[in-house]
Amino acid sequence: MDDEKDKKQKEDQQINVELSDEVAEGIYSNLAMIAHSNSEFVIDFIRLMPGVPKARVKSRIIMTPDHAKRLLNALKDNVEKYEKAFGKIESGNEPPEFPMNFGGTLGEA
Repeated sequence: MDDEKDKKQKEDQQINVELSDEVAEGIYSNLAMIAHSNSEFVIDFIRLMPGVPKARVKSRIIMTPDHAKRLLNALKDNVEKYEKAFGKIESGNEPPEFPMNFGGTLGEA
């Protein structure tokens, strides 16, 4: 009986998530800036391209502190799973160089 009740509760808690074709394509970002107040976290996802003096915010996500902490824990868990499957990620401790160098030579027009 308790198993049926637990199963029913889990079914009631499921969320149907819709993903449009446009959103499914994703947005590339190679830089994020984070700010916060006492009631929210603001994460700006930015695309910084070599040789372009201006970086553009491609997406801004605003969330509560509780959700920001959940995101932090989910990212930590996923990075650990990734490294277990594919090996250690060898970066992240040094701030990026500006302008960012993507390797190769700089193009000229």
